[in-house]
Amino acid sequence: MTLQNTFFAYGNWWSTPFCRWQGSFGNEHSMKLAAKVAKSVLEKNEVPTQAFDSLVLGLSVPQTSSFYGAPWMAGMLGLKGVTGPTIAQACATSCRMIANAALEVENGYRHCVLAIGCDRTSNGPHVYYPNPDGPGGLGSSENPVMDNFNRDPHAGNAMIQTAENVAKQEGISRESQEEMTLLRHAQYQKALTDDRAFQRRYMAPVEIGRGRKAQTVDSDEGVFPTTAEGLAGLRPVLEKGSVTFGTQTHPADGNAGLFICSRDRASELSKDPSVQVQVLSYGEARVKEGFMPMAVVPAALDALERAGLEFADVDVVKTHNPFAVNDIHFSKASGIAPEKINNFGSPLIYGHPQAPMGIRVIIELCEELALRGGGIGLFSGCAAGDSAMALVVRVSD
Repeated sequence: MTLQNTFFAYGNWWSTPFCRWQGSFGNEHSMKLAAKVAKSVLEKNEVPTQAFDSLVLGLSVPQTSSFYGAPWMAGMLGLKGVTGPTIAQACATSCRMIANAALEVENGYRHCVLAIGCDRTSNGPHVYYPNPDGPGGLGSSENPVMDNFNRDPHAGNAMIQTAENVAKQEGISRESQEEMTLLRHAQYQKALTDDRAFQRRYMAPVEIGRGRKAQTVDSDEGVFPTTAEGLAGLRPVLEKGSVTFGTQTHPADGNAGLFICSRDRASELSKDPSVQVQVLSYGEARVKEGFMPMAVVPAALDALERAGLEFADVDVVKTHNPFAVNDIHFSKASGIAPEKINNFGSPLIYGHPQAPMGIRVIIELCEELALRGGGIGLFSGCAAGDSAMALVVRVSD
């Protein structure tokens, strides 16, 4: 079913720069930082707090007091009487946030939902689970960031192994992965031209620290210089593997937000009311164990089918691509040329904070569509558990 009355408020969205692991945001509380950025954006754009009747928070890495989730976020923003859910679905968190909010807006239950995603993969928590009946009374422990990247409790493999599994089954060579990475790096460079004109359409600078340690972070931190020679000189991460540190993404920190609204409320809150951004559908999929990168295609097909569309109808495509393998498989399966996917950058290059990552990519998708005068956009991205979610939007003026 195509959604009829769910829209984004064009231009009233933002993403911080994404900062590399243990970088400038490495010691910032992700929720407090997200509240600070969101409050600054709302004040700058003169958005009244009474515009929102709900808030949805996306968070996949626990922070101090994050138990209080969305109600605390609403409180920090001064949204009196506003509450909502806190959602965690690994790298599908953003899509799930939008999907949940869209269903409430579509049936008239809500008119404007503020969606904020934030994560800090740096300095993740170390969790201890007491067990008085354990040997010597000892419990067990977990590092939620590192341990979950390195072992799926169901499939029993690390995330990087899913890329190796797909590469082996599909005959995807190391050389083709390096070629895809070089293409994605070149596309990201286009977002930096004209003094980062494309990124300045949505990226919010962030002030952190105090006194002599105060600094403004206004651009991505951790994008590595990438050359064919440099990629060729890297060792595979896994013995006898094909994926290197150059052909996979890197963990990062950051936050992002947007408004999911009814048609009328989106028109009121859009920075340019002549541009409409309609959410048409969302989709999801799960594939066989240990083959996560392949889930992006059936998720995309699910979303397109619900919108009554096919790959051939799509004007702009963005993906969450933690591995170059993802995009090689997606391009092959969809018939869409690699150079027509992920213009202006993707998480493969600028990093991977799980919860806000999808919102940033979807904002970039919509901004690219606006630059070309409108059209149909598709976002699809994989997530833990060999799953994926996708979203279809239409931009028109």
